[in-house]
Amino acid sequence: MRFGWRAISGPALTAATLLLAMLLERVVPLSSPAPLLVGIVALAGALSGLASAMITAASAVIGAALLFLHQYGAAYAAADLIRLGLLAIIAAATAGITGLMRERLLGTFAAERRSHAIAARLSAALDQVDIGIVLLDAETRAEFINRAFRDYFAVPNEIADGKPPFIALMYHGRDTGAFELPEDELGTFIAQRMEMVRTGDATPINIALRNGEVLRFVCTALPDGGRMLSYTPVTDLVRHTDAPTRADYYRSLRDPAGRRLIRNLRVAE
Repeated sequence: MRFGWRAISGPALTAATLLLAMLLERVVPLSSPAPLLVGIVALAGALSGLASAMITAASAVIGAALLFLHQYGAAYAAADLIRLGLLAIIAAATAGITGLMRERLLGTFAAERRSHAIAARLSAALDQVDIGIVLLDAETRAEFINRAFRDYFAVPNEIADGKPPFIALMYHGRDTGAFELPEDELGTFIAQRMEMVRTGDATPINIALRNGEVLRFVCTALPDGGRMLSYTPVTDLVRHTDAPTRADYYRSLRDPAGRRLIRNLRVAE
């Protein structure tokens, strides 16, 4: 138990309450201060924990015993002993409950702070890599978009931080001319990407950008129903080794059943 105003507040309030009761009972008749003492024990447990609450409970019982002697000036009657016993039991139980609850709450808050700190560090680390990362929830809304993805697709911070749906990110890339695809193929391309995300298809796909970069897109299904999308830069590999077959690659993107994908895209919208 750390020594401070929180630790001494319970015993101090208990002593002040009992002294005030001794002074006032000479002037006006007072009822038993036991309920107020139990409340002070609970306050001590909430402020400083189990140790302070137990000290306050012991002070309350001892002070109540002295108050009874002061009031009656004689030995304790059986009823007085019963009242003191009940006060001791209730005060101890209150101290234990409030003290343990405070410890559990503080433990929970500490764990949450650690989790937030780890999440912040992870977010900062992911912003330093050149791989675009997007985390989607089960409804395909973006919960996290790292700096690399924002740079690749020129996504403003106000859009990225607003948890947009994945289809909105695809349309943003279409509207800004990010994809190196003919305009009449963009609808099918977006529909294919939406279908991959919906089904959790982990097949790697190369995405060529208008600025000459090539990103390898991979969709990973997460246990909670969300998705992690990664966009790894593979420009040197693709441009230097696969450039002659790029036309065949784009032709492979054309879905003969493209109408079905377009229908799925409209449903996603």
